[in-house]
Amino acid sequence: MNKSTIRIGTRGSKLALYQANLVKSKLEEAFSDKTFEIVIISTKGDKILDVALSKIGDKGLFTKELEHALFAGEVDMCVHSLKDLPTVFPEGAQLGAILKRAEFKDAWVSKDGIALEDMTEEHTVATSSLRRKAQVHRLNPKVKVVDIRGNVDTRLKKMNDGHCDAMVMAGAGLIRLGYSEVITTLFDPEYFVSACGQGAIAIEIRENDTEIDQVVKKLHCENSYQQITAERSFLNELEGGCQIPIGAYAKITDDNMHLLGLVAMPDGTRELRAELDGKACDAEEIGRKLAQQVANEGGNEILDKVRTLNTQ
Repeated sequence: MNKSTIRIGTRGSKLALYQANLVKSKLEEAFSDKTFEIVIISTKGDKILDVALSKIGDKGLFTKELEHALFAGEVDMCVHSLKDLPTVFPEGAQLGAILKRAEFKDAWVSKDGIALEDMTEEHTVATSSLRRKAQVHRLNPKVKVVDIRGNVDTRLKKMNDGHCDAMVMAGAGLIRLGYSEVITTLFDPEYFVSACGQGAIAIEIRENDTEIDQVVKKLHCENSYQQITAERSFLNELEGGCQIPIGAYAKITDDNMHLLGLVAMPDGTRELRAELDGKACDAEEIGRKLAQQVANEGGNEILDKVRTLNTQ
């Protein structure tokens, strides 16, 4: 069957819609004979805004309802921030494509332009990510760290209203929405390790849907795919999720890959880092080997403690 109208499922936030419309415009450029429509679907993560993400549970938090629509045939593909996707797809779904990765670094957004290392016990930093909390605590144990939820506009308003003095946010989201001017600095990933897959847009499709698979493959970036495969392999081997303090950053130079991995306690009292080099074509194996190295050096002990804390 040759579909003339293809439906793109997405969350309804400004950032999600930006990403879905980016995919739509690129597909329209590639397929002038097809019509592409945006279908907005609300997820559990969009509805629960008064509870820390780590307390809700992260399995399918921003994806499950989109996948239900995909399986029901209500949409033909789903567009996600890749870092929101579980490392294992549900039965019947698969990764269709990864767009060229945008800014992957975490952004420091400081109301008065104060650097993290210059803050005192009188300052408060906000983030909803345990990975970010852990690194803020480690880099400056003096500051108070609080939760913050909501879209970019909501978070910026909360900061300006006094909820916090600074925030750590994904640089890609701020840049995509036109908020580059609020970024005080972008953290070097060697200093502040990013989330696995951060800055990448993923397209999820049904398994064996060869027509849609061929359509989305037009947008696929193999270099970004190799980077993210290593990072997600590291995450998957440690059985982590987006609400576990795990980070990874893969860099490709020519055909070679360098992978940095992080596991930490949320309060910053303990952190493990490790690095591994290899061929980019062996991305999945590099991620797995680095995870095993971290696990054997005490990473499993840290993660067991974190999981216990998340259930309390």
